[in-house]
Amino acid sequence: MAVAALALFVVFMALAGGVRTLIQRRRTGDTGNRRTWAARGSLEWWGLAVADLGYLLVGLGAPVAALAGVPPLAVVDYPVVRGLGVVLVIFGILATFGSQLALGASWRIGVDQIEHTTLVTTGPFRLVRNPVFTAAASVFLGLALMVPNLVAIAGLAVTLIGIEIQVRLVEEPYLRGVHGAPYTDYASRVGRFLPSIGRLRASRPHGS
Repeated sequence: MAVAALALFVVFMALAGGVRTLIQRRRTGDTGNRRTWAARGSLEWWGLAVADLGYLLVGLGAPVAALAGVPPLAVVDYPVVRGLGVVLVIFGILATFGSQLALGASWRIGVDQIEHTTLVTTGPFRLVRNPVFTAAASVFLGLALMVPNLVAIAGLAVTLIGIEIQVRLVEEPYLRGVHGAPYTDYASRVGRFLPSIGRLRASRPHGS
């Protein structure tokens, strides 16, 4: 199962990073990658760095540790749990890639604070505001269930912390600043990662 987890991680990274970047460049002439623009030590830098560390711990560190003899946690070491992990990973890979494609020309890795992209509220974005991150979290939860050792559990926690930093402290302030009331109104109706959960307060007219 460790080898299968490692292979699925490679597939996920190749699709979500490599293939999506190639599609973006072919369609727009721009890779969509803004992560290198983040100032070292900034909130965005930390969010991306922490998430990347979590990704590597779950997708690479945990399978390698399992192959090296690190035992799984007995409380979740059951065939049905590992099978559920496989399902979550496959679903998450497809959902991540599909959500990335739904962003069209607005797809980005990282944030350019002065860039104005179209606010996408259709497709999976009608259900949650951050379906790419929701689906990616499903991938890493599934990988952790496939290889349920301490490295995987720690990596999953680090991954979720990185995602929270990026979404709450970087992307949401950026989107509010760029799109104003349309984004706030959208965010008041649609949950952050899960339907109806994490909605923002609706904007109100001045003087109300």
